[in-house]
Amino acid sequence: MASRRRARQRALQILFIWDARKQPVEDSIDAYYDNLFSDEKPERDPFVLDLVRGTVEHLTEIDERITKHAEHWRMERMPAVDRNILRLAVYEMTRGGTPAPVTIDEALELARKFSNEESVQFVNGVLDAVRREMPAV
Repeated sequence: MASRRRARQRALQILFIWDARKQPVEDSIDAYYDNLFSDEKPERDPFVLDLVRGTVEHLTEIDERITKHAEHWRMERMPAVDRNILRLAVYEMTRGGTPAPVTIDEALELARKFSNEESVQFVNGVLDAVRREMPAV
């Protein structure tokens, strides 16, 4: 089983495929695993699958939360990587059971790896605003 950080990277990559191709989520999962691991057939990480399927299942609610806090940015105008980092993180924070500080830190690492410094600041600002409106546990 992959580390949680690696699992989040895989989930982001699958969400990126799903977002770009506008296809059913299961087709995106299959495309990712079939193309990336064509010679080997690794076991599909349940954490990756939960993140991807959960994000897509709750997409309307997630996108509403993001839009509420992404000043001057419509979802369709955001860079696809940033949009999907935010979606993944909001799902994990609100429904995935991961503490918000951990989720935000992991999202910032994804932004550093797959986007740029401006995106890191943008992702941090949006996720921090989402975190502040969450009920205290």
